[in-house]
Amino acid sequence: MSAFNERIEALRAKYGNRLAILGHHYQADDVLRHVDFQGDSLELARKIEGLSAEHVVFCGVFFMAESAAALARPGQKIHIPHQGATCPMADMAPAQRLEDVLNALREDGRLVIPLAYVNSSAEVKAICGLYGGSVCTSANAKTMLEWALQQGDAVLFLPDKNLGHNTANQLNLDATERLELDIRQDGSRIDHKKVRYARLLLWPGVCAIHHKFKKIHIQELRRANPGVRVVVHPECSPGVVRASDGAGSTSYLIKYCADAPSGARIAIGTECNLVQRLAARHRPQGKDIIPLKALSCSNMAKVNEERLAGLLVDLEAAQPLSLSPDVIEHSRVALERMLRICA
Repeated sequence: MSAFNERIEALRAKYGNRLAILGHHYQADDVLRHVDFQGDSLELARKIEGLSAEHVVFCGVFFMAESAAALARPGQKIHIPHQGATCPMADMAPAQRLEDVLNALREDGRLVIPLAYVNSSAEVKAICGLYGGSVCTSANAKTMLEWALQQGDAVLFLPDKNLGHNTANQLNLDATERLELDIRQDGSRIDHKKVRYARLLLWPGVCAIHHKFKKIHIQELRRANPGVRVVVHPECSPGVVRASDGAGSTSYLIKYCADAPSGARIAIGTECNLVQRLAARHRPQGKDIIPLKALSCSNMAKVNEERLAGLLVDLEAAQPLSLSPDVIEHSRVALERMLRICA
């Protein structure tokens, strides 16, 4: 145990029910052992409404803490142990660029509904709420895209084109009805002729981790491990998803391992902290769980035990996450719309 372990636990005991700590599955074990709730983005978003704690510490990346701040009750303080724990994919969709592109798309007279993956900033979520759209997670992307397609003439899905394509494949949306947008120069390079025929417009963003998984990795793994099962996160490319035995959210990957019989060998294509945890959990049952390729999120790693301890030591004086009233109002609309549709 590290020197920070005892300090954190002593501070948790001191604050009691005034403090709640939430942790995403991609956090390291030495952080997750201190959390009150562990989950994926959807699970943790659902927890916020029921929390009575004055201080809520979110161990994850910045957009997750922003979502918590949008859903928090008045007077509740949301903290993140490291403000620099950003998400490169979220940064691929700046709010002003989204608004410019959305307005350029709507100039053609078509009602374009924005649907943002939760891996996006609070400002982007607010634009989605303001323009009649919503947000989604990898767990409910199919439900939310199906909903969004019924709300207007087309859907602008952002920022993850891989999740957009994979979800469209689940809905059997033909490739001729999709268009990856050129968002450069504030939307002035958009091909409006092609936009007129597309039902799904895709922002050209990807996850820096999941996009590194390639079909060749699956082929090489199967050659070396006959009978191995491969399951991946839908932030991977459509080619990787097609080559795998299954694809789904973090919760799906966890359940897949739990349901597998003793003796199963499973390779997982997602962030390696989760894979290592699942391997340790299921080893006693005779299951061999390995990474498709060992890749870790450097931004998730910015939240560690030392930084969590440092935050808790000065928690009363710490500056909580702050969002403007407009961003809170409209991002909350988008988030609550998702929670209501998926209830």
